Order: sequence, then C-alpha cells, then structure tokens
Amino acid sequence: MSTSLTWWDEPVRRLFPPPADVLPELAEDEVERLHAYPEALERPWVRTNMVASLDGAIALDGASGGLSGAADRRMLSLFRDLADVVLVGLGTALAEGYRGITATGRRTARRARWGLGGVPPLAVVTNSCDIPAGAPLLTDVVTRTIVVTCAAAPRERRRRAEDDGAEVVLAGDAHVDPRALVAELDRRGLRRVCCEGGPQLLGTLIEDELVDEFCLTVSPVLAGGATGRAALGSRPPARRDMELLSMLEEDGMLFLRYGRRP
Repeated sequence: MSTSLTWWDEPVRRLFPPPADVLPELAEDEVERLHAYPEALERPWVRTNMVASLDGAIALDGASGGLSGAADRRMLSLFRDLADVVLVGLGTALAEGYRGITATGRRTARRARWGLGGVPPLAVVTNSCDIPAGAPLLTDVVTRTIVVTCAAAPRERRRRAEDDGAEVVLAGDAHVDPRALVAELDRRGLRRVCCEGGPQLLGTLIEDELVDEFCLTVSPVLAGGATGRAALGSRPPARRDMELLSMLEEDGMLFLRYGRRP
C-alpha cells in the first residue's frame, strides 16, 4: 500500500497540514504498524470501520460498495487481517452479501507477522436470528461464524443457524446486550474486534461506551438522497470526545482514525 500520510501527536501541532503531494509515502509495513492493536490486551478493544460520502451518506443503492474504491478495500482487508473477529450486524451482512473471511496467502503471511493464526471469524449480531437457510455468511466460511442473538429469538431459527454450521451465542434476553456481546467475545479470546456496522449495532456500542477507535473513510463523492447516518441509537445523543490518531490519503480518499480520550 502506497499512500501519503500526516498525523498529529497530542497536542495538535498543525491546524492546516501541507498539501498531500508533499507528505511522505508510507510502506505497507508502516501502515500495518500504524493500525496495530495495542499489545498485551487485557480486555476487548473495539475498532469500528465505516465509509461515508462527503455529505454523510453511508450507502449508495443500499450498499456501501458505491462509496468504496481500491484504497478503501485494501484498508478494509488490513483491518480484518489485524483482527481476532469481524463484528457485523445481520442487516448489513445480508445487504452487503457477506461471506466468511477468505484465507489468502497474503492474509496468512500478514497475520503470521503479527502472531495471529488462521482467519478471523465473523460474529453476526441479530435480535431475531432470522438468517436465511444456507446463507453464505454461515456456510461459505473458513472459520465457523458466531451468531450472537438473544433468548427471545425463536428456537427454530437458532437451530437452523446451528444446522448451517454457526455457533449460536445468547447475549441478552429481549435483545442483544452490547456489554454481554463483548464479554462473550472476550471469553473466546477474541479481543481485537473490528466492527463493520451497521448503524444500529454501532449506535448501541457507542451508547454503552464500548468503542475504542472509530475509523472513518471519507469518500470523495457527493451522494445526496436520504440515506441514514453511520450510527443510530435509541437513547438521546450524548457527546463523546475523541482524539485524532492518524490521517491517511490515497486517490482522494481520506482515512481518519480517532481514539477515545483517556
């Protein structure tokens, strides 16, 4: 990955960075180091990864693909390669046509460099557990998919997911409790969490103060329309201050990484 980069140490030193054409380019291993999870994690570390247009749209024609590009796809792959688990809401997984994470030579080599084995599983979050029989996100996988649902989800749906190969986990009674969800991942040693949405899942994680890093790809397009925002919660909005950790640019796409203030 060849990309130009600027980043700020705390406190912010430059309000206006120099033009992109005078910024240094990073080698792929430098980009990896920049996005590595903290070492020796004693609890799950939740990183989110979302893409949005300049005017805030998170989808075109019902999916995020129209906002993406080659650089964004490489960053998505990097985030997955560094993670123990890829967390996603069922609605997003179905709309985006999710399948299991593939075991490419490049992915295997990168994960080995960071002491990670195999490929990360998907952890699909759903209150209803209404997953179509034979869905590729359960059946076309290398590592068994984890379906995180609640006790209120119909038993026959849970059994159907298990019949398709999923590990079904209950994390709540009437709905999936975000803290119980993260605790279940922790119990399985899955502490490097990469959350890819959707808005409802991300909204609940934000409301429960579970987001450690918020990574946002700003796509150089205007979308218009009435598409929703990146995170949608059920509680009144509350301010949560974040600090800019890094900013990268490639082909007009801006990759922003923010972390929770201590």
